[in-house]
Formats: sequence, structure tokens, C-alpha cells
Amino acid sequence: MKELNQRRYEFKQKLRQRKPVFGAWTSLGHPSITEIFSRIGVDFVGVDIEHSTISQEQTQRIITASQVNGTLCLPRIATHNQEMIKRLLDSGADGLMVPMVSLPEEAEKIIPWCKYPPEGSRSFGVARAQGYGFDFDEYVSAWNDSSSLIMQIETVKGVENIDQILSFEQIDGVMVGPYDISGSLGIPGQLDHPKVNQAAIRVIDSCRRHNKACGTHIVDPDMKAIEDKFKLGYTFVVLASDIFLLWKWSERMRNITDQIRKKERVSTQ
Repeated sequence: MKELNQRRYEFKQKLRQRKPVFGAWTSLGHPSITEIFSRIGVDFVGVDIEHSTISQEQTQRIITASQVNGTLCLPRIATHNQEMIKRLLDSGADGLMVPMVSLPEEAEKIIPWCKYPPEGSRSFGVARAQGYGFDFDEYVSAWNDSSSLIMQIETVKGVENIDQILSFEQIDGVMVGPYDISGSLGIPGQLDHPKVNQAAIRVIDSCRRHNKACGTHIVDPDMKAIEDKFKLGYTFVVLASDIFLLWKWSERMRNITDQIRKKERVSTQ
């Protein structure tokens, strides 16, 4: 527990000091995928509960697979729900990513659910996070100062309210959701549209003023794309996802098989 608490604390400090942080993303729910991602040197694995069918039990297995390989795990919750947050944290999550935060009132409501009293209102349970009781005191005493909380800014209203949202000390950073922002602007999927870029820059500038981490998801990462994001002012990036990797590999295989079949048809004519 001491080593894990230290990793959590160091990760939180990297976010707070706006040092480069890398993450991977899983939506398919199998711990083996997380184990593979943990071998590539990322700082954390994000678990997409919002847009997947991943269950509570699967999430705990993913968290375990990530931590035993020396990588932290930050699930993205499906909704702003206290019971879900409680169960994920008791499963051993090292922090949380919270989607669709558009109002400071939403952040103000969620923060206490993630912190123990007196800073918050998280209830005291005995589960995997607390070492099933063996590490209760050590876990509880370290949690508030070592856990990470990242809010996702994914709407026009969230961009407009970014300064108020970042005013909360307990928030370690935000993640810009370009897909949802583009949809909120009425231009879904146009990630390079000037309006989307302007919204992202507004969030980046606010994070710089508030000394908070600012991240985004690079769907199809390469060296240039990653360097460009850091130059723009982002301090952490999530690299691709298991679904994207399988999708692009499958697309490539489909193209290859289509070409082979086409050649066979020509040769038999």
C-alpha cells in the first residue's frame, strides 16, 4: 500500500506541476488489454465506463491488472452518481475522470463524493481499496492528498464556465473532449474546425492561469500529433484506445483481403 500511495502522490504532483503525462484508453473490458497497455510506459490507463458495457466487477479486475503492472487506473464514470463513485473508489481506483462537467455547481457536487471527511463526504468502507481492512488506516490517511480528480470539458457551456470550474482546489486538471465539443457547437466530428480549436485554446489558457493540468485524447497518435498537442499547451494526452487499434487493424485486413479477392476474380476470368 505504501508503494501504491507513493505512485498516486507522484502522479498527482505531475499533474499539478503540469509535467507531461501519458495515458491509454480501454473500452472493451478485458484485463489483458490493460496489462498490455501497462507495458508501454504510460502513466495511467483510463477505463471508459461512460461509453461501454464494462461492469463494476470488470472494472475492479482492470484496476487490479493495471496496478500490479505499476500503472495507475482512472475510470471515467458513466454519470454524476454518488453510488457509482463510491463503488469505483472502493474497488481501488486511483482517481476518477468525470465526463460532461459544464457548470461549477456540478463540480461542487461531485468533489465531496471523492474525498474523505473533513474535506469531503465519502463514506468509509472496507473493500479492495482499503486492502480488505489490512491497509485501512494507511489508505484513508493518504487518500485525500494522493488521489487525482479530472473533470472533462465537453460542451460550449463547460468552456464558458471553465474559470469557475477550475477554481476548486480539489480538481487536478481537466480533459478536453473535442468530439462532444464539436457536437455542442453544431459541427459534430469536425475536430479541426476553427470553433473547436478556439474552444480548446480557451480551456488550455484557463488551465495555465489556474496552474492545472490540461489533457485531450489523440485518436490516431503519432510523434507529430503528440508534439503538436504539447506545443499547443496540453500537459497530458490519452493515446488511442483498444477499440481504435482493433478498428484500424481490421480495416487494414479488410482492404488486404478485398485486394486478394479482386486479384483472384481477375485471374479466373
